[in-house]
Amino acid sequence: MPDRAELALPVVETGIASITEIDTAYWFHGQNERPTVRRIIDHMRLIAQVDVAHPIILGEDSYVMDGMHRIARTILEERRTIRAVRFIKHPEPDYRNYRPEDVPYD
Repeated sequence: MPDRAELALPVVETGIASITEIDTAYWFHGQNERPTVRRIIDHMRLIAQVDVAHPIILGEDSYVMDGMHRIARTILEERRTIRAVRFIKHPEPDYRNYRPEDVPYD
């Protein structure tokens, strides 16, 4: 297993306009994920509380793997860039075919 230093990715400023997911139903995909007022309010709370000091994480294909609430906050603050790290190659998942509530967290 590589050590943390070998896994470090450079942090770069990324243009908000290059993040295509901002024009999708990113949080609300699937039959049970409807954008009800309550669900939108839940996301609004997360956006208000998020720490934008942490960079977002992009996949090798530039897909947002983590950080959409930080992106939303950046857009609300009318900034044009956000700090990001981008994987050169997608890492293998720690677990496959698990429901989130069944993943054993240590």
